[in-house]
Amino acid sequence: MTHQSYFENYIISNSKLDLNKKRFLPKILVFEVVKIQKFLIERYYAKYEFSTPFMLSSSDAESFTVDEILGLDGEQNKERNLKALLKFRLSYTESQGDPLLREEIAKLYSNLKKEQIMVFTGAEEGIFTFMNGILSENDHIIVQFPCYQSSYAIAKANRIDIDFWEMNEEANWKPDITKLKSLVRENTRAIIINTPNNPTGYNFTEAELDHIIDICRKNDLILFSDEVYRLGEYSNQTRLQNAADLYENAISLGVLSKPIGLPGLRIGWIAAQNPELLNKLQIMKDYTTICNSGPSEFLATIALRNVDTLIKRNLDIIQKNLGLLTDFFNKYSQLFQWTKPEAGTIGFVKIFFSDDVDGFCLDLIEKKGVLLLPSTTYNYGTQHFRIGFGRKNFPTALSLFEEYVVENLL
Repeated sequence: MTHQSYFENYIISNSKLDLNKKRFLPKILVFEVVKIQKFLIERYYAKYEFSTPFMLSSSDAESFTVDEILGLDGEQNKERNLKALLKFRLSYTESQGDPLLREEIAKLYSNLKKEQIMVFTGAEEGIFTFMNGILSENDHIIVQFPCYQSSYAIAKANRIDIDFWEMNEEANWKPDITKLKSLVRENTRAIIINTPNNPTGYNFTEAELDHIIDICRKNDLILFSDEVYRLGEYSNQTRLQNAADLYENAISLGVLSKPIGLPGLRIGWIAAQNPELLNKLQIMKDYTTICNSGPSEFLATIALRNVDTLIKRNLDIIQKNLGLLTDFFNKYSQLFQWTKPEAGTIGFVKIFFSDDVDGFCLDLIEKKGVLLLPSTTYNYGTQHFRIGFGRKNFPTALSLFEEYVVENLL
């Protein structure tokens, strides 16, 4: 159904217009209204995140206070930063993002300049803008799975055809590159990947990323690379180059929320070499937030000037917690299947004792006040849950989880 015929049928079925009068309708420019699936993760968290005492599934690392961010440039500059923030004029900001902030973001890449960076209100806006601004109805995309729901739900609502490139749990979540090649069609427009992966923590090898880029280049495809957990690798040796550095038609998505630990600033970005892709994103952003929060961009600039300091503190927390978690799952291996993540703040766990992960998670909330994220929120069956280990109170939450295991599962 065309946009015009959809609108005509909507008007005719929802008004007293006579069929003979519909000749006037083509003069009206409209967008077709589409239904999008409920965002399962976000609705689940909306219900339980702020009412459950212990978050044991959070994807973000330990956050920082405004006071801590203002002091990152040293105590001698803290007062200067505070005065600058208090005098910050709350006017509109540049739509592409503050130039000083884009300069700092560009330093995270090897081959890109600030002109090739676009700042968004969180990573989610970047995904939404890409799906609506670059993809078209009847396009086909390939999406690494399991994944964050917006990586495919927005496209599905826009009648874009989707194939899932599934990860293999029995191979430590490693997906099959040969299978990826077989999924490419004549109308394939893009491949969507997420590395390090949400929810599994799997991180592509350099050779795997090279293979993916080779497939994209040979088939003239866009590579949309969700890299929001990048910088959370447990070893610098496993850190990949950004896809946007390596491939002329790649789009790299970044954010301050995950290992950096600043989700409250709501600052994300897209990096790309291709100016045509960036221009299409900019046109679509004019219909979303238009521009970003000025105070958030100000604080984000300070944070990125000191990103190594922020990452080091959070990686120390993550590494300690990961050791505790590994011991826990080794101890209770008869109940859980645990594939240790290679990067990031989250892992994906299979349960052997039930095929009702929703019931298990709700029972844990009620009895111990501990929140896990069931795999049903990923549309990934009923026997997995996501666990997060990036926060300081993780040992306490894990202790309560163990109490539940001992009292209810053994």
